[in-house]
Amino acid sequence: MEPLLSVVVPSYNAEAWLERCVDSLVVDGGEVEVIIVDDGSTDSTLALATDLAARAPGVVVVHQDNKGHGGAVNTGVAHATGTWLKVCDADDALDPVALRDLLARLRQWDIDSTAPDLVVTNFVYVREGSEAWHSMGRRSRLLVPHRPTARRAAHAVRFHGLIPEDRVGTWDDVGRFRADQYLMMHALLYRTEVLRASGTVLPEHCFYVDSVFAFEPLTAVRSLTYLDLDLYLYTIGREGQSVADDVIVRRLDQHDRVNALMLEALPQEGEIGSSLYGYLLHYYLINCVVISTMALRSGTEQNLAIKEQLWTRMAERRPDVHRRLRRTVLGRAMNLRGPLGRRVPVVGYHVARRALNLN
Repeated sequence: MEPLLSVVVPSYNAEAWLERCVDSLVVDGGEVEVIIVDDGSTDSTLALATDLAARAPGVVVVHQDNKGHGGAVNTGVAHATGTWLKVCDADDALDPVALRDLLARLRQWDIDSTAPDLVVTNFVYVREGSEAWHSMGRRSRLLVPHRPTARRAAHAVRFHGLIPEDRVGTWDDVGRFRADQYLMMHALLYRTEVLRASGTVLPEHCFYVDSVFAFEPLTAVRSLTYLDLDLYLYTIGREGQSVADDVIVRRLDQHDRVNALMLEALPQEGEIGSSLYGYLLHYYLINCVVISTMALRSGTEQNLAIKEQLWTRMAERRPDVHRRLRRTVLGRAMNLRGPLGRRVPVVGYHVARRALNLN
C-alpha cells in the first residue's frame, strides 16, 4: 500500500534532534513515509538515521554528498511515494495529535476523490529551552495536544478568514493577507503530483530556500483548504540558527539569491488568476522587505549594495512589478532617502519583532 503522506526530513549534523523529530512522525499502519535525507553530515546523523529506520516502520534513509537544505529537499521529493508531501526540518517536529487528525482528513479525501492540491495548517514557534521545546512531538503525549501559551511557546500562526476552512476552495476564495501574514513552508502540505508538476527545483548550497518552496509551486495549485491544526512545531531561539538576526545579516547575499529566483518564477500578470498573482506579489514584497530591512540594520556597504541591487534588478527585469510594489506603504518605506530612510524600517522591524515575540 502506498503511504498517504511522505515527510521529508533534510538532515545535516542533526544528531542532537533527529530522534525526537522522527519520533513525532512515525505512525503505525504504513500511512506515513519518513524520508531522512542525510546531507553529508560529519557527525553521527547517518548512523542514528540508519538505526531509527531499523527500529521504526516507514522510515527510509537516503545518504548524499552535501548539497545544502535545498538539495536535500530535492532528493526527498524525488524519493517520495506518498500521495501528499510535507517537509519537516530535523530540529523541528509535528504534533502527534494534529498529525493523527490530518491523516483522518487525508484518508477521507482519498476515499471521496475530493482532495485539494494544497492543504494549509498552523505552525507554532517553540522557543528552545521552554517546556514545550523539551516535550514537543513526543508520541507519549499523544492524548495531550499541543496548546501554545506564553510560557510554552512564542507565537502560533493561523489563517482563519484567509483560506477556505474545512472546505475545498480556489484562489478566488482566498482573502487579503496582512503585511505580517504569508504561507511559510511549515504551513504547507502539497499533493506530491502537483509539487512535481510545478517543476520546482530548489537551489543547492543556499540558505533560505524555504521561500522558493512556498512560492514557485503555488502556480500549479488550483484548489486549496485550511485546517485549523497546530501541526508544525518550529524551533526558534537557538544560537546560530539561520533565522537569527546576526546570521541573516551575514548571509544576506543568499537571501538575495533566493529573491532573484522568486522574481524569475513570478508569472506575468494575466498568466494566472488575479487572486493568486496578488498573493505572490505580496509574498515577494515581504521577502524584499526582510532583505532591505536587514541591510539597513547592518549598515555595511556590502549589504546596502545588496539592497540597492535588489530594487534595481526588479526595475530592470520586471518594471511592472517594480512600479506596483514601490507604490505600496512597505515599498515606499524601504526606499526612503537620507538618515530617516535608514531609521524608519529598522524601528518598524523592532516593533514587529517585539509584538510577535519572534526570534
